[in-house]
Amino acid sequence: MFAVLLAAFIFLLVEGLGSALNYFDTVNQAFAHRATLGTRTFNLEGDVVAGSVHPTAVGTNFEIAQGSHTVAVTNTGSPPQLFQANIAVVVVGHFTSDVSHDFVSHQILVKHSENYCAAHPERVKATKAVRSLC
Repeated sequence: MFAVLLAAFIFLLVEGLGSALNYFDTVNQAFAHRATLGTRTFNLEGDVVAGSVHPTAVGTNFEIAQGSHTVAVTNTGSPPQLFQANIAVVVVGHFTSDVSHDFVSHQILVKHSENYCAAHPERVKATKAVRSLC
């Protein structure tokens, strides 16, 4: 009886933790296994290419890159306040086809290290929520 309860607890713990983790592929990783990604939704990480950010009526078009690989991103919705060229972002979405390198996104997450706030204080509002991230 105890073994069954322990097994059930472990199963629930593993399932809960597994679904709580958000993995992402870098641009290079996405190119390396492009055929297996298809058009399923995943998180894609890369640096916003300078000069590629163009607001649209429904969102923002831009490119993200890593090394020699570049992905064109069409995002619907408003980008986060810290979104700009030359920063690392994670976009949530999918490739438009099995062979395309065009990515449709519905969410942009801005990445930054603990050094970001010190290096760019003019870009960060001094709110309690932001200070807790820095």
